[in-house]
Parts: sequence; structure tokens; C-alpha cells
Amino acid sequence: MLSHINSSNKINQLKRGKPLPINQKKAEAAIYQLLEAIGEDPNREGLRDTPKRVAKMYLEMLSGLEKDAKDEFTAVFTEHHDDLVIVKDISFYSMCEHHLVPFYGKAHIAYLPSDGRVTGLSKLARAVEVASKRPQLQERLTAQIANALVDALQPKGVFVMVEAEHMCMTMRGVKKPGSKTITTTARGIYKDSRDDRREVMQLIMEG
Repeated sequence: MLSHINSSNKINQLKRGKPLPINQKKAEAAIYQLLEAIGEDPNREGLRDTPKRVAKMYLEMLSGLEKDAKDEFTAVFTEHHDDLVIVKDISFYSMCEHHLVPFYGKAHIAYLPSDGRVTGLSKLARAVEVASKRPQLQERLTAQIANALVDALQPKGVFVMVEAEHMCMTMRGVKKPGSKTITTTARGIYKDSRDDRREVMQLIMEG
């Protein structure tokens, strides 16, 4: 009966669009088994608390799983400001969903307000934080940031650029430290107008 109730609760959470919480005990058990699988002794002094530490780390690094980036735009103001807003160099850390190793870098966000609707600058950084703290792809991260801003403000245009270094390319495989991946996405006028898109890209790349 308890199993049926738990399953029903999970189904209801999914129907409401609410992500399931991270199960710390299962995460600890999985790390314990991983240590055994690579031939280590999880009970030796140096590793005894490692499963708990790693599970706790994942709780922090993947905390965005239980949040929606658009919900970070809690402060929306009408300021009669219809000129371009750009916030550059928003640092972030995320987790590549292919290898579960970090990728990190900076996000640059530009939007053109509609009817004077603007948001607090810190809200843009918080949206990046939420979208990045989950198993992620850089392309998807870029789109999720833009979509969150569109949903919250309905601006005339949004342009997002993300540049990042991926540890799956630095530590393994081709082993090319320092290489960066750049992704962009555009909404509204920045998608429709090549000239406007070129202008906002130039402003972001300057400095």
C-alpha cells in the first residue's frame, strides 16, 4: 500500500510539472557501489564519508532540478524603459549530462523591453543559476535562459550567448584544455532581423 501511495505521489508531482527531489540515500548507495566497482574499499579511512560528501555535493550542484528558471523573475517593473538591456559575464557551473562532469563559463543576456517591462538585474543571474544547476547540455541551457525571459517579460527581443569550457573535452577524450564552446539563441526581433542580431552580438562581444 505504501509503495502504491509513493508511486501515486510521484505521478501527481510529474503531472503538476514539479521535478522529483533528489534521493540522497540512493545517491550515497550509488557512490558506495561505484567505489567498489573501481576496486576501492569504501570503508577505508579516506573514503568512509565520501559517498555522503559526494551526495551532498550533487544536492547543491543539481539544485536547479526542483526549480523553474522563469520563477526567478519575481520582480517585474514598469519603468517606461524601452531601450536595450545587456548583462554580461554571468558566471555559471553546470553538469554535462553525457559524462556527469562539469562545464563552466559565462552567460551574456540581452533583451529589449516591451511596454517598459523590466526585471531586477540580479534576477537574470538567478535564472542562469537555476537553469545551469542540473544535468544539462549547453545548447539547451542557452535556450532555457531565453525562454524563461520571454515567458516572464514578453520582451520585443531576447538574445543569449553562452561560452563554456567542458571538462569532458579537457580531462578526457581529445584532451584540449582551454577550448571553448559558444552557443547563441535569439527570440523576437533578434531572431527576425539579421541587422538587429548582428548589432546585439557586437555589443556583447565588445570589451
